[in-house]
Amino acid sequence: MRAIPLLLALSLAAPALGAESPAVATPRVTATLLADRAALAPGEEFRLALRLRMAPGWHTYWSNPGDAGAAPEVALDPAWQAGPLRFPLPGRIAFGPLMNFGYTGEVVLPLAATAPATLRPGSRARLVAEATWLACADVCIPEEGRFVLDLPVEAAARPAEAVRFAAAEAALPRPAPFAARLSPEGVLRVEGDAIGPGRVREAAFFPFAQDRLLNPPPQRLSVREGALTLALPLAPGAPAGPLEGVLVLTDAGGQRAGFTLSAPPGPPEAAGPAPWQALALALLGGLVLNLMPCVFPVLAMKAMALARLGGAGAAAVRRDAAGYVAGVVAGFLGLGAGLLALRLGGQAAGWGFQFTHPAFVAAMAWVMLAVGLNLSGVFALRGPALAGTRGAFATGLLAVLVATPCTAPFMAPALGAALVLPPGWALGVFAALGAGLALPYALLAAFPALARAVPRPGPWMERLRQFLAFPMYGAAAWLAWVLAQQAGPDGLAAVLAGGVLVALAAWAWGLGARPGRVLAPLALGGALALLPALEAAPAAAPARAAAGEAWSAARVAALQAEGRPVFVNLTAAWCITCKVNERVALETEGARAAFAERNVAVLVGDWTRGDAAITALLRQHGRDGVPLYLLYPAGGGEPAVLPQLLTEGALRAALRAL
Repeated sequence: MRAIPLLLALSLAAPALGAESPAVATPRVTATLLADRAALAPGEEFRLALRLRMAPGWHTYWSNPGDAGAAPEVALDPAWQAGPLRFPLPGRIAFGPLMNFGYTGEVVLPLAATAPATLRPGSRARLVAEATWLACADVCIPEEGRFVLDLPVEAAARPAEAVRFAAAEAALPRPAPFAARLSPEGVLRVEGDAIGPGRVREAAFFPFAQDRLLNPPPQRLSVREGALTLALPLAPGAPAGPLEGVLVLTDAGGQRAGFTLSAPPGPPEAAGPAPWQALALALLGGLVLNLMPCVFPVLAMKAMALARLGGAGAAAVRRDAAGYVAGVVAGFLGLGAGLLALRLGGQAAGWGFQFTHPAFVAAMAWVMLAVGLNLSGVFALRGPALAGTRGAFATGLLAVLVATPCTAPFMAPALGAALVLPPGWALGVFAALGAGLALPYALLAAFPALARAVPRPGPWMERLRQFLAFPMYGAAAWLAWVLAQQAGPDGLAAVLAGGVLVALAAWAWGLGARPGRVLAPLALGGALALLPALEAAPAAAPARAAAGEAWSAARVAALQAEGRPVFVNLTAAWCITCKVNERVALETEGARAAFAERNVAVLVGDWTRGDAAITALLRQHGRDGVPLYLLYPAGGGEPAVLPQLLTEGALRAALRAL
């Protein structure tokens, strides 16, 4: 909104650069007319500028003033030719229920001019300009001024003293290097390599025409790598055609840059949820995550903890439940902060990103094995869920780590919004996910009497404890299979060898004697020493999908050009939701027949070890993790996005709609 940076203020204060008229001053505005040179030649083109310095609390207007107001105007004597005023980047100025566009502080409005060809060298040229502007605070007052510049006329043109005008012209918008389009719902989509979450903090669009948009509502911004969207409220009865105006972007350091662009009509596009909607979706998604298979092993641990609480007092129940809730929320906040930090650093990190690293997968497999061995009684150290409030907190952290391979309903739009919202809102979304996951146990903290429904401790608890070891062993086996998909047979051999060392460490610790206490750390250290080699292991050759070929953007375009519809399945070996969908919806006889009947090409994008191109495709569609299912029409065009929890019926319905 303040259009004059320090460079311009210093240049305007310089006494011998160009010319400046005597000021026209009111209690509200001090105005002068500037020229970019101190002498003119007959017929010479030069630059003028109207300089307005507003008193505190007052403002004036941009070329489109918004809901009220009027733009400044300048008129020269008829003998002098003048172009239109050029306006630097405006700001949004709220006035009651109205939203205006304009400037506070100081603004310089340049324009091109041409001196009369009849001027005589050696004489003096008298340039007279009439200007009008509107000064507004609680009231608006029309103002005007008559400005006179008395300049010597020389035979030859003198180079312009451009320092005075350099900063003013630097504040003008420039042609956009971006592609833009406007959806029927009013979503402005802007695409360009320079756009990204770490490079665009704020954005605002200022239309040239007054009848295209409703100005007061906020323009909701979503930023992804290579693209941003702004939800623009269209005015009722707005004319059709391209939307033209100035897009103002603010970077992470607070610097503003403006671009003129014309956005032609485009296909429908969702703007994404508002912040409060993202919080609600995250809470629901976290609650449903309790029903997803990834969380079952940790729920088994919590079931054991609940069994131990049978007959316990209200204070003990509250402490245990509060510890678990705090651990889950802290885990999600830590995960969210890590994701945001990686994204700001330019890394392609998304939901479940840690499972794209073989070392993390191996470490989690060994943790699950160790917890199972503990529940089986191999070593006496009780597991995290059985060690009081601190153990409950640790169990909450573990629940977050093992939950990330799953994506529950409502989570995709919430996570997509989290990584384009401001950091405070984004962390709020992750905290809401944690609150949803921990909600059943939060109820115990609020109503500890619910724990009375659990039978009192007895011999049955030992049998339950041993039985619950098997979900842990199953989780460890599944993670070993995932590692085999990532790092091949050598990776599988390493994780199995590490598992043997972890089991040796657990057995040695369970002996209780001094030799065991020495052997256990050595065995555990041997397992941990395998992790760097696992992380550096070459990626396993991708297994051919049961139905489909490898995805690439070029292959999608080629198949569409051939006149074939294209179904894209973005998946990962560690994504349990993906594997369930493939079994029940994508690799059935009915699905294969439906694909064949409509000559649909099936492409599979494997995100098991991460992939920059797949990450970009996920973000393009507002997702931050797999699965993602896209159905492209034949001949070109944007794809339809299918549900994350896919059924054969939903797939067939989407194919019929082609």
